[in-house]
Amino acid sequence: MPPKHFTKTISIIGAGRLGTALAIALDSRGYDVQAVVARRLNHARKAARSLSCNSRALREGQLGDLPDSNLFLISTPDDAINAVAAQLKVAKENSGRKGTVLHTSGALSSAVLDPLAELGFHTGSLHPLVSISNPQVGASAFGGAFFCLEGDQTAMRVGKGLVKDLGGRSFSIESRHKALYHAAAVMSSGHVTALFDLAVEMLTNCGLTPDAARRILLPLLESTWKNLTTSDAAGALTGTFARGDEATVKKHLAALKGAKISDALAVYRLLGIRSLELFAEHGGKPTTTKRIRKLLTQSKP
Repeated sequence: MPPKHFTKTISIIGAGRLGTALAIALDSRGYDVQAVVARRLNHARKAARSLSCNSRALREGQLGDLPDSNLFLISTPDDAINAVAAQLKVAKENSGRKGTVLHTSGALSSAVLDPLAELGFHTGSLHPLVSISNPQVGASAFGGAFFCLEGDQTAMRVGKGLVKDLGGRSFSIESRHKALYHAAAVMSSGHVTALFDLAVEMLTNCGLTPDAARRILLPLLESTWKNLTTSDAAGALTGTFARGDEATVKKHLAALKGAKISDALAVYRLLGIRSLELFAEHGGKPTTTKRIRKLLTQSKP
């Protein structure tokens, strides 16, 4: 752990799970977290109590009381960022010190911070590719994680330094690609969770309890993840579609129709088509691909 030299000052606006996790992690890395802001004052106080430094707890209407930190990190919900930027502009209009402002949205670019850029702040976005459900546990998840950075040159430099201090790795994309980038992140995390939940529902239809279904499926999910760490998707694909098993696909479709789980049938068809592309990429027979695709795309209920 780096010494507490307190040369890097930061205020965090938005003390939710991500904001609090970042505050805890940065505090442990020698940053002086001068203030934490939340919609409710008791939430801000709770976040401040989790830090070793003497951090001020403020509610969202008190941005005028924020210190002139080197860095302001906005980790509010996306639809609040522009309003926070406008309020911070008013609060810091007469301040002679203009530092850097980063927001943590995955979908929005630094353009949402234009009111602050006009005032002379350096602006950018810093989005950690981690899933945080608990701030205390999540604070240790940033080491080794990737962070997507975007913004002006100085903001990017500040962001890279912060990521390095957290033990993470950074990459950058063009501002116009932020929404597509974030959709990819949702597909690989949130949608995987939703897909897992759908698989659990299917097993409960087989007579298992939800808890038993989760315990049974988790090792399978983990083995898939391990395959993806050593191979591309085409090489990591296993099971029915990797074998081009037409007969089994027929059985799956019939079972899903019989179970009347419409979401599962639609998802199976859609991801089956994608799996077929991976099958073909890995040397699968074109005739087999064509036959299975027909099964997946036919319009029978």
